[in-house]
Amino acid sequence: MQNSNILNKKQDEFHLILSRFSHEIRNPIALIGSELQLIEDTHPEVSAYDYWNDITANLEYTKELLNNLSDYNNAYKLSPKKTELFPYLKAIISSIHPTYEYLGISLAEQISPALPALYIDRIKLKQALLNLFRNAAEAVPASDGKVKFCAFSSEKAVHISITDNGCGIPEDQLEQIFTPFVTFKKNGTGLGLSITSQIIQAHGGKIYAENEPDSGASFHMLLPEDFRG
Repeated sequence: MQNSNILNKKQDEFHLILSRFSHEIRNPIALIGSELQLIEDTHPEVSAYDYWNDITANLEYTKELLNNLSDYNNAYKLSPKKTELFPYLKAIISSIHPTYEYLGISLAEQISPALPALYIDRIKLKQALLNLFRNAAEAVPASDGKVKFCAFSSEKAVHISITDNGCGIPEDQLEQIFTPFVTFKKNGTGLGLSITSQIIQAHGGKIYAENEPDSGASFHMLLPEDFRG
């Protein structure tokens, strides 16, 4: 118990430091953005400058990183409500279909209608699932992308999986993909999967990834039915 209390205290201190750090950087970044916009409005010719787009793109990346830091820092703070999972998950799938159709990705679903009602944070669990759907879309081949979503109940837990037919995850990366700030993507922040993992763990659940025998990778989430928040 004492070790657990020490760990919780260290985590609280870390989140406080991260929150202050994010806040202190966000203000000057907002000012820089406003000043750049003012320069472009008063001197539109600067947009033709070779490095202007690079400057604005890097600023947007910094904003995205700060937003991800905020999401990561608050991922464990839940507002759980009892939710019927079947219609909840069906609605998320419906929201994904237009994007996947535009990208030419086939999305199959297998959702058990007998799923129980769970206490979940509807917004944050959706965020976790959308992170995984985005990762799957980035992993699949451009010409024949396929993603499968499954959800069923077993052994007092809801099992959710998202499987793609991409190139899979190198074995030496499997143990690190949920670690904050570790990324193997160009221009990645290394926080997307960390946020997802934090959200699932905050629900008392587990998440892990594995490679499929033929090709692609699967992400599995287990959400306990007795979670109350």
